[in-house]
Amino acid sequence: MIWCWILTRFISWGWNLTEPTQRDLNELVLGTHNKKKRVELESLLAPFGFRLHTLADFQSALHVVEDGDTFQANATKKAAAQAQHLGRWVLGEDSGLAVDALQGAPGIYSSRFAGQDADDDTNNRHLLNQLKDVPLDRRTAHYICHMTLADAAGRVYIDCESTCRGRICRQPRGTNGFGYDPLFEVIEYHQTFGQLGASVKSVISHRAKTMRKFVVQLLSLRAEINGQAS
Repeated sequence: MIWCWILTRFISWGWNLTEPTQRDLNELVLGTHNKKKRVELESLLAPFGFRLHTLADFQSALHVVEDGDTFQANATKKAAAQAQHLGRWVLGEDSGLAVDALQGAPGIYSSRFAGQDADDDTNNRHLLNQLKDVPLDRRTAHYICHMTLADAAGRVYIDCESTCRGRICRQPRGTNGFGYDPLFEVIEYHQTFGQLGASVKSVISHRAKTMRKFVVQLLSLRAEINGQAS
């Protein structure tokens, strides 16, 4: 029986022989398979000595159903459930687009706005179709990003959210980014996220703003944990 227990723990730790401790905070797991999100967030965390994994690095990762009614609920579920399962610190992130003329849609359904199996192109076309009769001055929208950090027991330590305002163009512009980025114009820059370079987006985007809040709290948490361990 004891060997069955050891094997179960061995698998749930992502084939790591050492059970995670609070000091493993430097090794975070991003609760998604989305490689583009990883690239964006990793560039913001790396300067502070944090290493970011994704669920693609763990064969035993859970499939967490995003059935919450808010970005916070989904981010918390992705962080806590996955953290308990993997026995690691997990960063749950949920983000999406809210269009004022559509009463906040697609919101939490941003990744499946055109249907359960939708991709970026079909979602973008569906959005443009929904707004085809809406004049430019009424196509205002904002991106939302929520981040939650949970430890191996599923306890939430960090919870933060930010937005970035803009409007939806009449046709895609630019090939950078992902999701609705080619349609989302930052009015002050007269360019979409699809046109803006990574250096600009890393400062003004909803995800970058949330990450700045997150990093402040993360550094404070690491200092507290290191103090307890010394």
